[in-house]
Amino acid sequence: MSTRELTSPLPDISILMPVYNEISSIAAILDRVKVALPGINKEIVIVDDGSRDGTRAWLSEQFPFIGHEASVSGNAPEANTVSDECKVRLIFHSRNKGKGGALRTAMRASSGAVVVIQDADLEYDPQDLQGMYELIVTKKVADVVYGSRFYGKPHRSLYFHHYLANRLISLIFNVLCNQTLTDVETCYKMFTREVLNTLRLTANDFGVEIQISTQIALEPRWRIYETGIHYYGRTYVEGKKIDWRDGLKALWYLVRYRISPGN
Repeated sequence: MSTRELTSPLPDISILMPVYNEISSIAAILDRVKVALPGINKEIVIVDDGSRDGTRAWLSEQFPFIGHEASVSGNAPEANTVSDECKVRLIFHSRNKGKGGALRTAMRASSGAVVVIQDADLEYDPQDLQGMYELIVTKKVADVVYGSRFYGKPHRSLYFHHYLANRLISLIFNVLCNQTLTDVETCYKMFTREVLNTLRLTANDFGVEIQISTQIALEPRWRIYETGIHYYGRTYVEGKKIDWRDGLKALWYLVRYRISPGN
């Protein structure tokens, strides 16, 4: 592993990766993220959210420079440079705080001009990030890009109740926020640093997906785009964590964050 610093003072994109008990997929997903977006300086901000399955030990071996837990000072933890155009920042939570808590920590530690959320499983294909990035940086038509699992690209056929819940949540969100998004709950949300700086997130669990989307949708200056992505969904046996209770919570969060987006 090279220890050279990137020539660019700041990365073009920060890839935010909350991790919790993903020992079976963490190596593979990191390999895929490292080679995504070729020619673009990127940092991967990994927040291990109290993993207990060996993920934490594996990350410590791969990336020996460890950041402080919450990045409360605003200073990013020391980075491991893994290639001329990719570096990794690693932060450990001493206890599980939920996806929202891990994402907030990653956001504080990030420094890229563009940020995107990347789950640590293998359900999403990092190669899809290229088209999303081009809408923001190359074509300059978007401030925010959603990667939709229901927009024409191949995706695994799994549980009908998950599909129904996702479509219902997106429909209610669109009615409340006057939008036309097909997949509000998608992991792949990419936006500029300017957008990130306006977010005031408080959710600790999967409700952070609704809170992010609501705050973005209620700000009329942001240009929101959506593009199709591949989706390789996994079953509960394969490690899927979200369940019907998260769906019910999402319905409540739709109302809560529409009324009070920052609380």
